[in-house]
Amino acid sequence: MKLKVSSSALFSRLSSVNRVLNSKNSFPILDCFLFEVHELSMSITASDSETTLVTSVELIESSQDARFCIKAKTILDSLKEIPDQPITLDINLDTMEIHGEYLNGSFNIVGERADEYPMPNFLGDESRHFELRQGRLLAGINQSLFATADDEIRPVMTGIYFDFTPENLVFVGTDGRKLVRKKDFTIHSDEQVGFILHKKPANILRGLLQKNDAVCTLSFTDKMAQVQTQDFTLTCRLIDGRYPNYNSVIPQNNPYRAVVDRAALISALKRVLVFSSQSSALIKLAFRQNSLIVSGQDVDYSTSAEERLMVDYDSPDINIGFKGTLLVDILGNIETQEVAFELADPSRAGLITPSVQNEDEEILMLLMPMMLSD
Repeated sequence: MKLKVSSSALFSRLSSVNRVLNSKNSFPILDCFLFEVHELSMSITASDSETTLVTSVELIESSQDARFCIKAKTILDSLKEIPDQPITLDINLDTMEIHGEYLNGSFNIVGERADEYPMPNFLGDESRHFELRQGRLLAGINQSLFATADDEIRPVMTGIYFDFTPENLVFVGTDGRKLVRKKDFTIHSDEQVGFILHKKPANILRGLLQKNDAVCTLSFTDKMAQVQTQDFTLTCRLIDGRYPNYNSVIPQNNPYRAVVDRAALISALKRVLVFSSQSSALIKLAFRQNSLIVSGQDVDYSTSAEERLMVDYDSPDINIGFKGTLLVDILGNIETQEVAFELADPSRAGLITPSVQNEDEEILMLLMPMMLSD
């Protein structure tokens, strides 16, 4: 069978689904893309057995419907340096020999039969469906993914928790030291349901979702989730387990509030971190009347640094220690010009929020304190 397709369109689609594949797979067929031709459309599937990503590309010509596989590295390397032009693939479905022709040359590669390629999992009729804007889903993933845990001691904390309630959708990420809770009030559910999304599909979605108002469909069951847009469908297995009660660890009555210029604080933290202990990255924040002293030291190397910032603060003096690198991460994931610190005492978690919340969302970030020596 023969098909003709734009080389750049095909390479773009292959590159987008290639991010699903692992460097090493338990089944050799998973090193391949699955191609399924139907009339003038060709779907392309990549899977690692846990996560499956499907996209499609329009064909210029096609002689018949067919299914075949090609090793991902082989086809990507074949197309990578070919400029944008129509390319013809002649596939012998008996021998799986593939001959490619383009304006200035040709190539020959060998494909694989599609019979062994695993069929994607279907969610079934019992799945729940929600429609939401791509930009809102992308923002929720972006602002919570960095707070998830990296170790496998508590697997449920290595993913993002999607908590659907009658009032909102809550995105939650935590590793036990920092926590992000983002509420989106534009999304509602008839009942409280939720799931935990693995870090890998969350990262894949970050690269695929558009920062716009285009609608996508989010469907899930107890074990699987699926995100479908006009350009792709991602299906993945969920993390099994009960997510911790994230609301119970958020202090409800931190009485002291300071408003700080976010960019100025990030810059000060980065400068002071150079002189603080490389092992602990401990930074001391000393809140005073309308000022904040940011300091750090490394006793072993006799280095120290201190900077003073102007802030909006009129409560009692308070000194609190944070891991500076984590604080920089948190501030880097808030988009407003100013942030608010809500504090109680040096032993209680500090809350960091935008100084002014958007009308249709609420973002709260929590950071556990570190003990100060003085």
